[in-house]
Amino acid sequence: MKTSVKAITAAAAIAAGLVFGSGPLVDFIGKWEDGGQKAVYVVYADRLANGLPTGCNGITHYVTDEPVVVGDVWSREKCRAITAKALARVQGHLIGCFTRIPPQRVFDAATSLAWNVGVQRACGSSAMQAWNAGQWDVGCRRLLVSDGGKLTWVYAGGKFYPGLANRRAGEIGLCLGSP
Repeated sequence: MKTSVKAITAAAAIAAGLVFGSGPLVDFIGKWEDGGQKAVYVVYADRLANGLPTGCNGITHYVTDEPVVVGDVWSREKCRAITAKALARVQGHLIGCFTRIPPQRVFDAATSLAWNVGVQRACGSSAMQAWNAGQWDVGCRRLLVSDGGKLTWVYAGGKFYPGLANRRAGEIGLCLGSP
């Protein structure tokens, strides 16, 4: 008889003390996606994402129901409100990919990956496989390098981007709990 592995629910994760939209996560996303420091944001066509309309903090139609239209102008307040709602949405989907309650640091790093590459891809990653086996640090390292030594999640359109490598390295630091 085949046994199924139960996914974690958001309620169970919260009951276990996991924080959705934690301060370190919001700060980390802000570091890579601007972080709401501007007073006004103009939605732009993200060249790394094949022109995908993108607002402050990396907001796309994949993470919000809010229209994201190139050229639209958003205020700092709108940016922060949409980011908070979108993070909750992403994390609500992401937690279902875990079969164990992750440490906060791992959940935050997984969220950053999902925010950047999509929940489905993050859930199907080798990092998630390691985390679901309880190998927290192995999963963290897999955010940038596969077990075979190949760089991961640092290419867009087949081209290597140092900025993505830097972000993945930052995610590893977040994930391992180091500055």
